[in-house]
Amino acid sequence: MAIVDFSVVPIGTGSTSLSDAVALAHKVVIDSGLPNRLNPMTTTIEGDLAQIFRIIEKVHDKLKEAGYMRLSTKMTIDDRFDREGPRMESKIRSVEAKIAEM
Repeated sequence: MAIVDFSVVPIGTGSTSLSDAVALAHKVVIDSGLPNRLNPMTTTIEGDLAQIFRIIEKVHDKLKEAGYMRLSTKMTIDDRFDREGPRMESKIRSVEAKIAEM
């Protein structure tokens, strides 16, 4: 089960605002049905790595259809093989528990 944190940034839009593009992109992620989280600078999604790659490709397709002609994508992949099941929330709970113990 992989957790992928990614951002897709349109280049050359003539605006400093990216919220329209982020909304289009995140709707694709939501529609995938995979666990996800919108963050201030990125989107995090959890699931099968190949499926996540297809979703990111759909994000590119959607933004291209919307008229964005250049996209810069950054991605961080945490692909863990020694544990099954959802991990996004458990990773956060683990750190929060450790902070509470301090």
